[in-house]
Amino acid sequence: MASIDKGAEHASTARRFGAAVYTAAERAGYDLRPGAGGRKALADDVGMSASAVGRMLRGETLPHPAQFERIADAVRIELRDLLVRGGVISAYSANNLPVRVRSHPISPEEAADAWGITDPVIRRFLLATIAQAINLQQENRKEAAG
Repeated sequence: MASIDKGAEHASTARRFGAAVYTAAERAGYDLRPGAGGRKALADDVGMSASAVGRMLRGETLPHPAQFERIADAVRIELRDLLVRGGVISAYSANNLPVRVRSHPISPEEAADAWGITDPVIRRFLLATIAQAINLQQENRKEAAG
């Protein structure tokens, strides 16, 4: 009986993980619609076969644990966030994982997502403020160089 429960738990985790990767991949710019090429591009970026990525995105299988980090990098999400959202580890367990410094910058939209800013008015204000700050910094650099 316990093995049946473990099998159901694994299937549930696979579905949850697949949904988390699917959402993050779309946010990262992968077009996952059939025939759009996003699944193949994701497969190439994470070093998996296109069929394995398809099974993962459909929630049929979990990838090998060694692939979690490459998947997180490709879909531009912190590894611990992906593992928690995907139901692989608990939020409590994630507190024991080290925080990695991202090797690529995130967009203002990704920052708003990471901070949980969903209110449209507050989000527009935040994004406009970030754009203004970037423009001011560029102007300051031009003045300093010239």
